Amino acid sequence: MRIDSVELRMVELPLVRPFRTSFGTEHTRQALLVHVESPDSEGWGECVAGAEPLYSSEFNAASWIAIEQFFAPRLLAAAEVAAIGVAGLLGEFKGHRMAKAAVEMAVLDAELRASGQSLQAYLGGGGTRVAPGVSVGITGTVAELLDVVAGYRSDGYCRVKLKIEPGFDLDPVAAVRALLGEGFPLQVDANTAYSRDDGAHLAKLDDFDLLLIEQPLDEEDIVGHAELARQMSTRICLDESILSAQTAADAIALGACRVVNIKAGRVGGYLEAKRVHDVCLAAGVPVWCGGMLETGIGRAANLALATLPGFSLPGDISATNRYFHEDITAPFVLEDGTIAVPSAPGLGVDVDRTSLDRLTVRTFRQARSRP
Repeated sequence: MRIDSVELRMVELPLVRPFRTSFGTEHTRQALLVHVESPDSEGWGECVAGAEPLYSSEFNAASWIAIEQFFAPRLLAAAEVAAIGVAGLLGEFKGHRMAKAAVEMAVLDAELRASGQSLQAYLGGGGTRVAPGVSVGITGTVAELLDVVAGYRSDGYCRVKLKIEPGFDLDPVAAVRALLGEGFPLQVDANTAYSRDDGAHLAKLDDFDLLLIEQPLDEEDIVGHAELARQMSTRICLDESILSAQTAADAIALGACRVVNIKAGRVGGYLEAKRVHDVCLAAGVPVWCGGMLETGIGRAANLALATLPGFSLPGDISATNRYFHEDITAPFVLEDGTIAVPSAPGLGVDVDRTSLDRLTVRTFRQARSRP
């Protein structure tokens, strides 16, 4: 497929409520979108980096520069581009996995639209609906947290994930476990907020029958996670530490995790995410689909990914109204505890141009040079 133009858009979507984690509070989701056009098709991608380098070293302003100055010219100079070849085409440029993932997603969407195939079918997923969990940020008080969790449970979410940090962990988790009752799927996410010295404290979470504890230590501390795994009965899940299928295989071999959170943007795209899934499936390690406050573009792709057989735990996909009053696609709705998986070609969603223009704060477009 020949790429004739690459367009970038920065959009800002106000959140329904502030989302606080151990590394900061978001009031607005700033998302970088990639739009490519070919003679016969078009495709959209979404970069999951944030406005600041807090979750990872990547952030939207840097991703914009990487795509505008390096990735887009490479796409437009190529005689033909296939999604499976994007990683190789951009391979000489170090890092910027989230930006590369957005480019690959846009090319893949265009390619699948042209061939009439859905992303779910292309990845090898199955089923028409996904039962998602919900991620709950850190609140000012435990009472406020209980109100929020009770609301999501009444909405029909089948799993709750709590963000935790030092000083906001044991008491909130105990209160939520009492609210939800024994057996209701509950997990926690530390976003690297603890150190190896906190092992004895974190082991107290074993009393609450958690599905898992996600990324308690620094992303580079694989050995520390392996040591912590020997101190806790609660399963450790790695998120920020998993950057590829190879790092997933290494972490599993070292005993650093028994569950893996797969975020396509973090590992460089949905094709690498599929490879991470395959590694974990072969090792008997369950996976689930993490969320990055995506717009409907990224949410559609995550739903397709979450239908692969290894995704045996509910992910952080959630309905649109969990995050946004207004999105750039038709909203995803939670019905009977599940969300429908798009089945149309490509990502399976169309962008609402009116909403897109209203929410766009910056644009760039580059076209192929004419001979």
